[in-house]
Amino acid sequence: MTERHTVYVLECSDGSLYTGYTTDLERRVDEHNAGTGAKYTRGRGPVEVVHVERYTSKSTAMSREYEIKQFARSRKERLVGLEGEQVE
Repeated sequence: MTERHTVYVLECSDGSLYTGYTTDLERRVDEHNAGTGAKYTRGRGPVEVVHVERYTSKSTAMSREYEIKQFARSRKERLVGLEGEQVE
């Protein structure tokens, strides 16, 4: 089985981080950048993918998405490798 279920973290233009789930990352990022993605990312574009995890199971991917969404900002920064960077 292919790894088609993707959990991703975006960095928005305001420096905030957004976590989501998709089966087509390129399409989903395009939607976020076009303002037709998640309500949260509208007006915060352009967005940049800073972390990707792929899974064979939708339930595993969605559980991981929920887990990451519960992380404190500092833990998300460590996950995506942004610790120590300053956002202007």
